[in-house]
Amino acid sequence: MLRGVGERPVLAVLVGAVAIAFSGVLFRLAHVSPSTGAFYRCVFALPPLWLLARLETRRYGRPGRRLVLLAWLAGAFFAADLILWHNAIDRVGAGLATVLGNTQVVLVGLLAWALLGERPQRSSLAAIPIVAFGVVLISGALEQGAYGSNPGLGAVYGVLTGIAYSGFLLALREGGRDLRRPAGPLFIATLGSALGCAAIGAVVGDLDLTPSWAATGWLAVLALSSQVLGWLLIATSLPRLPAVVTSILLTLQPVCSVVFAALILDESPSLLQLGGAACILAGLVTATVGRREAPVAEPELAG
Repeated sequence: MLRGVGERPVLAVLVGAVAIAFSGVLFRLAHVSPSTGAFYRCVFALPPLWLLARLETRRYGRPGRRLVLLAWLAGAFFAADLILWHNAIDRVGAGLATVLGNTQVVLVGLLAWALLGERPQRSSLAAIPIVAFGVVLISGALEQGAYGSNPGLGAVYGVLTGIAYSGFLLALREGGRDLRRPAGPLFIATLGSALGCAAIGAVVGDLDLTPSWAATGWLAVLALSSQVLGWLLIATSLPRLPAVVTSILLTLQPVCSVVFAALILDESPSLLQLGGAACILAGLVTATVGRREAPVAEPELAG
């Protein structure tokens, strides 16, 4: 089944993006702490992912050490991503927090410049002031009564989410180079994230191991729809598409998140905050459309 999905990677990414667009909404409906939501999102996703990973191992043998290490690294980044993102949601809403988290498209270029000396292309540099202005607008710094309990702090959490999200996507993409095994790396990353979220929650003190039945139900839906279905579709497609194409397609997620949050949660960002979201999305498209990549030969599917 996953192999058939992999034959249409663009469609798979789009469907996956819509699935994960509900993540913030489902977290807010659960009414739990950031660490609790992140922990159970991962825990409830483990059984189906384990089953799929087990089937892959039986068919293709054990995964290589590099794949396993990259998957654990992806899990560490994902734990940080979820905790930071949930804190952003609590302070600026599900829709705007998701838009802020997707600043990873620009941030990954800046990180490569700072850490690796890789100068960004002109399109990425042009996107920086556009995205930065969008973050300022969402933070509420230019108005009174902006939406959110603390939009300024929410913007900070959102940008930090983008940094962690960058590491997660890069590690998951590299760890998924064996196109036969999309579930294995995602299972390991999800397991690593669950352990990381538990550790963070224990240190922070906001991990609730006995959420209400209603909260448990919402978190189970979140795990199965976003962590299993959504990320499995995206993980299957990441190695099959250029990073630029994937980044553009994934901008569907924040757009849908803003719409879903407005319709389901009655979130109502101010006009300036919506303008900030539009600036960030424009910056993401600017950064990706102008980016050029060398063509990469499509790996053959084994078996």
